[in-house]
Amino acid sequence: MRYRKLGASTLQVSEIALGSWLTYGVGVEQRDARDCLRAAFDAGINFIDTANVYGRGAAESLLGELLREHRRDDYVLATKLYFPMSTSDRGLSRIQVHKQIDASLKRLRTDHVDLYQCHRYDEETPLEETMQALTEVVRAGKARYIGFSEWTADQIRAARELGGVEHFVSSQPQYSMLWRKPEADVIPVCRELDIGQIVWSPLAQGVLTGKYKPHDPPPEGTRATSDSMSGFMDRFMTPEVLEAVAELGAVAKIVELEMSQLALAWVLREPNVSSAIIGATRPAQVAENARASGVTLDAEVLETIDTLLGDVIRR
Repeated sequence: MRYRKLGASTLQVSEIALGSWLTYGVGVEQRDARDCLRAAFDAGINFIDTANVYGRGAAESLLGELLREHRRDDYVLATKLYFPMSTSDRGLSRIQVHKQIDASLKRLRTDHVDLYQCHRYDEETPLEETMQALTEVVRAGKARYIGFSEWTADQIRAARELGGVEHFVSSQPQYSMLWRKPEADVIPVCRELDIGQIVWSPLAQGVLTGKYKPHDPPPEGTRATSDSMSGFMDRFMTPEVLEAVAELGAVAKIVELEMSQLALAWVLREPNVSSAIIGATRPAQVAENARASGVTLDAEVLETIDTLLGDVIRR
């Protein structure tokens, strides 16, 4: 496993991170989650990403239980806030920032997280209020650094221009071979401001593993067949996308990689990407994906990928 510096922070994070969206505490049993976490540590993964809204606290609670088996200094822990936790608890107001960090720390059974992220931008709260509250959390020692997910370039710049507050060190956008929207402006502005990317869905919800075939029903037991884990997959589960992805199998064979490893290596080719978050339901998936760390794809392979995917790329 190789490690990269996370933006302007002092954190060294593994190129592959273990996420918990739609999986731990929701779609995956505790025993399987424990096995996946152990496989992650065995593979050198030191970065664990979660959020308070995942299972309405269930993912954090499960991780809090499982991470007791590991020394706190051995991993980098990130969580998020913004989405509703109740009919009245949502957003990035000062009250919510302080309330939700305390609740997350309790569920995670720790006195601090390494990274506290705004899960989305809050249009209903002044940015100054949010940034000041996040700064108070950092200065209280409850979080070491702060980040955001799916903010626009203008929102990122506005936060940086505020004085007397902590600066963001991380961005968490959706990014994959199929979803390249961050390349337009988010990655350029983050590169300028020394903000690292922690990308989610680098395998396009599993579509880039090649397990889903054009015109065939999804295999039983896969994410696409799960009511709790198949969210947001429709955009990638079209015959056009699946046919284009199927062509990537030949490329993966040429470079002696699994399809998932090819997709992860593609994301990691971007220097501004600090880590790619994987979601795993089995330890073998963790081990396979971890082997993408350190893989370099040459210019010819990258050009071939772009040619094969062609019109299905979302920019």
